[in-house]
Amino acid sequence: MGRLLGLMLFCIGIGMVIGMLITENAIIVIGAAVCLLCGYQMFCR
Repeated sequence: MGRLLGLMLFCIGIGMVIGMLITENAIIVIGAAVCLLCGYQMFCR
């Protein structure tokens, strides 16, 4: 279950990075970084 949640968070982070290319916002940058890091850590456990 943790791996699935990690993969979902990682994919959400990737989507936020793609969205960041359209508009740059500090909240989006921070949110994308948090999603990518948390997702990576949960998936690799």
